[in-house]
Amino acid sequence: MSEHCHSKKNESEQPPKPEMSGGCCGPKPKPQGESGPCHSEKQRPDYLLWVSGGIVLFCYVLYWLVDGHPELPDWLVVMTSGVYELINQMWWGLLAAVFFVGLLDRVPRELVMSALGKGGTVGGIARATLAGLMLDLCSHGILMVGAKLYERGASLGQLMAFLIASPWNSLSLTIILVALIGLGWTLAFIALSMLIGIVSGLIFDRLVSQGVLPGNPHTPSDDRPAEGFGHQMSVVLKSVRVSPKGLGSLLWDGLKGSKMVFRWLFFGVVLATAIRAFVPMDTYQALFGPTVVGLLLTMLAATIIEVCSEGSTPIAADIVTRAAAPGNGFAFLMAGVATDYTEVMVIRDLTKSWKIALFLPLVCLPQVLVMGWILNQFA
Repeated sequence: MSEHCHSKKNESEQPPKPEMSGGCCGPKPKPQGESGPCHSEKQRPDYLLWVSGGIVLFCYVLYWLVDGHPELPDWLVVMTSGVYELINQMWWGLLAAVFFVGLLDRVPRELVMSALGKGGTVGGIARATLAGLMLDLCSHGILMVGAKLYERGASLGQLMAFLIASPWNSLSLTIILVALIGLGWTLAFIALSMLIGIVSGLIFDRLVSQGVLPGNPHTPSDDRPAEGFGHQMSVVLKSVRVSPKGLGSLLWDGLKGSKMVFRWLFFGVVLATAIRAFVPMDTYQALFGPTVVGLLLTMLAATIIEVCSEGSTPIAADIVTRAAAPGNGFAFLMAGVATDYTEVMVIRDLTKSWKIALFLPLVCLPQVLVMGWILNQFA
């Protein structure tokens, strides 16, 4: 390696200065390890992102221009309308997620960890679960925020609890669910999803401690007691400097940081709408009765049909009301989280581990099946 590269490497290994960055909307601190030409490499085009995104854009524009045109094939009408519907449902959640990703990129790791608590503990897992419930984002938007939390030092169990509990539990979808299936079932769904999130988080942290799964390499290595959340928050608020330029930089960094999720999201939208076009909705809805077979078919359908949380909520409500199978409706919502190929692939890209990604359905699905079966007994 050249002398220039050695000097750059030594500079990057020096400990960072303790001073705060420019606040939530201030300039983004340069990541450690970025040392100019020694780390530069030509990146290949992201074909999955561009091809899937191009198909989504084509279908969206085509539906907008020729909606209901009699000469279009039926499958194309269904596919274009599906893309149009999903994008219109998801855009605000994805935009909010881009903002939160850019914002979290500027939040000091110490503040994130003081808010989430210590990984591997019931308190830390519960706080991560509550954080997932509080964010009003769609199931794909929450992936971006979860990825950033993982990069800021959250444990693997906290990441899983955050992702499992959050997708359809946003305030807007909770209100919609209350209107569709009633307050009682909605509260039951929320409580059970929190329980599954906490149990799954504890299981994942246990697997990490036993060496079955790799831990988060971004977790702080020292055991010094962290300062309180209130103190950390006051320090950050004092350093905030809001400006149009800073806000624009925040959104741009958030957009770049969300690229990993967008590529799988667009692929999922294309695949889901293609399935809609060739598999009639009433065919599988008729099979979703409150039986063990119906529950398994529901899990299978939720695995195959990639829909965002906004799209899965009315489908799950229809299963609860028309098929009289509350357990199947709950399973449809939760199985989308556990078996969603977008989520599995994003977790694989984030953690660099197929093992972690595949353990998500392995840990979560048995709990969903048991909870779904119990709920069906009250149908």
